[in-house]
Parts: sequence; structure tokens; C-alpha cells
Amino acid sequence: MSQTIKELIASHDDSAAAIGAPGRDWLTYGGLRALAGSVATSLNEAGVGRGDRVAIVLPNGPEMAAAFVTVAQTAVTAPLNPAYRQEEFEFYLEDLGAKAIVLMAGDEGPAAQAAKKLNLAIVRVTVDDTEPAGSFELSSDVSGSGDPSAPEAGDVALILHTSGTTSRPKIVPLMQSNVTASAGNIAASLALTSEDRCLNVMPLFHIHGLIAAVLSTLGSGGQVWCAPGFDALRFFGWLKDAKPTWYTAVPTMHQTILARAGRNAEIIENAKLRFLRSSSASLPGPVMTKLNETFGAPVIEGYGMTEAAHQMCSNPLPPRAQKPGAVGVAAGPEVRVAHEADPVLLSNDAVGEIVISGPNVTPGYESNPEANEKNFFEADGKRWFRTGDQGAFDDEGYLTLTGRLKEIINRGGEKVSPLEVDGILSDHPAVAQALTFALPHDKLGEEVAAAIVLKEGEEAGERDIRNFASERLADFKVPRKVIILDEIPKGATGKLQRIGLAEKLGLVEGA
Repeated sequence: MSQTIKELIASHDDSAAAIGAPGRDWLTYGGLRALAGSVATSLNEAGVGRGDRVAIVLPNGPEMAAAFVTVAQTAVTAPLNPAYRQEEFEFYLEDLGAKAIVLMAGDEGPAAQAAKKLNLAIVRVTVDDTEPAGSFELSSDVSGSGDPSAPEAGDVALILHTSGTTSRPKIVPLMQSNVTASAGNIAASLALTSEDRCLNVMPLFHIHGLIAAVLSTLGSGGQVWCAPGFDALRFFGWLKDAKPTWYTAVPTMHQTILARAGRNAEIIENAKLRFLRSSSASLPGPVMTKLNETFGAPVIEGYGMTEAAHQMCSNPLPPRAQKPGAVGVAAGPEVRVAHEADPVLLSNDAVGEIVISGPNVTPGYESNPEANEKNFFEADGKRWFRTGDQGAFDDEGYLTLTGRLKEIINRGGEKVSPLEVDGILSDHPAVAQALTFALPHDKLGEEVAAAIVLKEGEEAGERDIRNFASERLADFKVPRKVIILDEIPKGATGKLQRIGLAEKLGLVEGA
């Protein structure tokens, strides 16, 4: 049955704990529902209502979690990375058609400057640290009258940009029914109940943290304890204080946690985790094994993406096996293998493109018929989405990914559009040609690198190029390695090819 976020959390006991944070009292489900009412009133009075798009740029933590859940019960949420530069904020705010932006009181940084330039309504969040975690008040200098009617299951709840490879970043609208279906899928695959507590260290402008940590927990009546981002030095203290039954993270975070596990053995012994979860990038098999040995709990690797409102596959809980190197079994949507060029489904033992179909899948990219034509197809009476990943199932239904068909760079779970970086680098006055590509990295999986050809008679070094990029791009998008070349290698057809460029340039061991 299709649901809204409001309906997803409607039945939980008013007095039950919902959202927590370091040094704060718990916000109850009753408190969360009251907050949703207050948020609706404040947004409506600022001229924002059903169908209007509200960018949310807040620090990681309980207020960000609560803002997502409550704003989505009135309008359309569009969380953005607080680390963006003003130029990036201007692009994303304009591209998604935001009517308002939610910022912390006193925040006059790049997001505020971009909002003012675009004449957006600015709605301010004021927090009283003596109040329960996630509590806040909204205020705005703008007044109006937004549509007060409640969103329905078919309304858009969440909008995120996904990194584009051959075009501008694509807008992914996710309906109320998409995100609640995905939250239900995750809760079912992890057997979540009201007794479970998630320690969230994931950023809450990503689908992973928003749906896997926050919404699946609240949908199951459990508690989500929101850390202010990931900090390896504080993680074990949080683990001790929060007393979670699980946490979810990307592989690089898990590896950093393992590096400090030895000196925190007593905390680990007392932690009593039911399981650990990993997603957003491939978890190396040895890391899965070491996590299991260290914490004495199963490690559940999930496979997800924005277009699926996160989860597609998941390694199952015991007594079924958690297979290192596999991303698990279908866990929500139907997952199949398809021909990479034709709209034909293949047998699951074949190697092909992974495709999905289900109620958690986006209805399609916004205002992008070309991308929809390329990424969706009809077969067996269903609509299928092409993930861009290549893989195959074993005879027990576990999926193993064998390659990537798309050029997105996955830097430890942060997705980077090489085309976006190309565009910035090409603006450098000395650059004639720029090609951004993935460089294999032992901890992050992939790092951002760029091949540069300079204009005739111009001079620029790697540091010059990196400094130029760092003023215009969020830190995680800035190339860590810049190669200055006379000519960028081309493929057999004469086209520049990002995939495999690291090997062609001799930047990979053994290449």
C-alpha cells in the first residue's frame, strides 16, 4: 500500500523516543509530530506549501534529520551539501526550482549568498540546546500563503541531483510512495523493530543517510541517534553513549573505525551490536571479514542508488550467509540482468547490466526525456531502470558486481560527475582540454584525477590547477592528481575515454 511519510510514522506511541543526539534529551514521536505541525504553519506563513520545493542546508545532526522528515510532510525537500561553494549552490538552487531555502539562524555563508542572489525565501532554523534533539523553530522575513493541503503518496517528497557523465547533473524526483517503500524494504531486510536504535554518522544530504538510517528507523518505530557527521576520534565514545543496535556507514568509514578498534576493545565488547551495515560503495571482502571478527556481529552490505530511493539488494541476516564480495540478494525491488544495449532481460546467471523495477524506483528524471529514453525500458509488462552497473547472480541469488558501465566516480560513497569537473577545469585560462577520470584508491575505492592539455604558449602546474578547482568545487570533487599531457589518449574510434584512462597513463600498479 502506498504511503506518505506522515502515514509511515503515524501509529507510533507518542511517548516513544524517536531522535537523539550527543548530550541531548530524546525527541519523542509525539514531539516529532508536533514539530511537523509547527513546521507546516511556519512554511505556509512564508508562502510555502504543497508542491513547493524547499532546499535544506543544515549541519549534520538531529535538526537536519528532523527537518527532512517534517518539511517533507508539507512541501518537497531538496537537501544540499553544506560544503558546496556559492557557484554550486546557485546552479543547484536554480536547477531544482527552489522556492525557499532552510538555513541555520546566522548562516550568511555561500548558500545564503546564492539564495539572496536568486531572490529565494530564506527560512531560518533556531535551536535551543536545552530542548530535545531535533527540536527547532522556523522563522522568515517573507510572508505569504502556501497551499496547506497535505502531500499525497503520489506527490514528490525528495529531490536529489545525481551526477551526470555526458550531460548536466540529472534531477531525481522521489515520491512519498518511493521513499516510504524503500524505508519499508530496508526495515524488512534488517528486521528492524521499535527495539532497534541506529547510530547515524552518514551525511543527511545523501540518500543513504536519509532513507537507510533515518526513515527506515522511524518507519519501524525505533530510534535514530544523530552524530554531527563522521569523526573517527569520537566514534567509539558515541558508540558507548548511544548504545545502538546497529550503525550504517560507507566502506572508508568502516576501515577508519577498524584502524582504531584495538584501543577501544572494551567499548566494542560492551556494544552489543545486532549487525553493522555498509553501502554506497563496494565493501572489500577482507574488510567485511575483519568487521565481523572485531564486532562479533554480521556485516550487512547493501547495494543502492538515488534512483531507487537507496536500497536494491542486501546481504541477508543470519541464518543466511553474508558473502564477502557480493552485494546480497534482491531486497525490495525486482532485480534482474539485462542486455546492455537492447531492452531484453537475460537469465540471472548471465553477465549483463543490472536493472530494477519496483515501487521504490523514481518515476523518471525530471525534464530529461533523453535520459529517460536511455535509462528506462519496458519488458515483461514492467518498467525497468538501468543502473549502469554490470554483474551476475550466483545460484543462490547473490549478486556480484563485475564492472561499471557509467563513468561516475565513486569516491568513498561521494559520487562525482567527471563532466562537472571538466567544465570547471576548462574555465582555467591556461587549459585547452580537460578530462576527469577515476583513479583506483586502496581506501576510497576511487579518487578523482584529471588529464590536462595546456593552451599553446601557456604555463600551469598541478598546484595551479588544483587551487583553481578548489575555489569553485566542493573539496571531494577537486582532483587529487592532475596530469599535464601534450595529448590525451583516445580510444579506437578517436573518442576520449575516461574509463580505463588511469591504466593507459600507467597510474595503476601492474598496468
